[in-house]
This record gives sequence, C-alpha cells and structure tokens, in this order.
Amino acid sequence: MTKNSEETTGRANTFGPSRPAKWREIARTFNDRAEEYDRWFADSLLFDIELAALRAIKTELPRPRLEIGVGPGRFAAALNVGFGIDPAVSPLQLAGSRGIMGINAIGEQLPLRSEAVGTIFLLFTFCFLADPAVVLRECSRVMKPGGRLVLGIIPQGSAWGVRLGKQGRAGHPYYRHARFRTIAETTALLAAHGFSLLESWSTLLQEPERLVNQERPQTGTDEQAGFCVLVASRQGDLNEICQPDYPDH
Repeated sequence: MTKNSEETTGRANTFGPSRPAKWREIARTFNDRAEEYDRWFADSLLFDIELAALRAIKTELPRPRLEIGVGPGRFAAALNVGFGIDPAVSPLQLAGSRGIMGINAIGEQLPLRSEAVGTIFLLFTFCFLADPAVVLRECSRVMKPGGRLVLGIIPQGSAWGVRLGKQGRAGHPYYRHARFRTIAETTALLAAHGFSLLESWSTLLQEPERLVNQERPQTGTDEQAGFCVLVASRQGDLNEICQPDYPDH
C-alpha cells in the first residue's frame, strides 16, 4: 500500500468476519467468475455506450476518486479512478493489473477515514446492495465537503431492466442477486440520505436484442433507457468544490 493510500484509508485494507452473508454469496460468485465477467466487457459495444454516458458528465469530479464495487477495474481505469473496493479478491487482482489500488471491503463499512474522498462511483453496484441506505450513509461520511457521488443504474422499467430481472428470477449467476430500482426510487433514496441531484444522463435506448449501434447519451433521466447516470452532492455542498490534498496514487 502506498503512503497516499494509507492516508486515504486510515485503516487496514482487509475486512473482517462481520461481512453480511448476502455479500459473501455475491462476492463468491464474482470471485469465481472474475475472468468471465471481465471478458464480458472486452471489445464490447455495451461497454463503449455506457462509458460514453459517464464521460459526458460535465460536473467537476474532484479527486481522489473511489469506486465501490470496482470489479475488474475496466470502468475505473477508463475514468481515472485511483482506488477501488470490492468484497471479491480475484476481480481486485484484475483491477490491480489496470493500475487501480484495490481494497478488499464492502460499501456498508468503508475502511476509510471521514472526509477522505472527492468523488465516489457506484456503477452497476447499487442493484446488488442489500441495504443501499447504509452504503449512502457511508458515502456521505467519507466524502469531502464539495465531493460528488456518481451512480450508474439500470432502471427497473427499461427493456434492459425487465430482461435482466427475468434472467435473475431464472437463476442467472449474477443477476439472481440483483434488485433493480426505478429512477424515482433511486433519487428518493438519495434525497432521503442528504444528497441532491446535480446532473443526469441516459443511454441504451436500443433494446437488448437489437443492440447494433453506438449511442450518444441524452441529458436527463429516462426510465426506458437501459443505463442512467446520476451525479449528486450532499445537500448544502452544491456550490462548493473540494480541493485535493494529494493525488489518486
């Protein structure tokens, strides 16, 4: 662990036996299938479309940047995120090969000091959280004044959300653990835990079976889109931008 990562975490980079059982089961799935999951995004039009929506963000995203549920680190590396946490070790090893400093932990109990992080990413992770309220409280705790929270979600009512929900109920190895939420439900959770929405983008308006073209993201939220990006700040921090006191690495 580097000196800067020690300053960010303030705790050991391992996690103890209090990890919830649901997380252990999910972590086992992603740990055992880490390379398979990583290959899913290789040379992928889906990855390119989702990444374009994230890169469309105009709000300043302060450093250091952390991704909760970093997985193999493809999005983190593309978005210049320096740190990532994940309960599954094998994906963290893949993320490490992409230059991401990995921490074996869960979002419900972040091993970070308070007010340590400029921007927190939760991409394709929110649907796997047993208790998103706890994770949002932890995000608020570790976020610097003027920090940002970036969510990437699959809206429940979209063709993608409906399809993946059906696959999950049929026993899909990944999505059987997922609970997709509507945009309204997600923004209500953010507001209930002290976050205000600053910016949003929607993409993946092509149906899953007809995904053939690159898409340009659209501003705003659309429940029919297969991927939505929500950028939020803590209420009261709307006009404040935090200043980094050290780089990501």
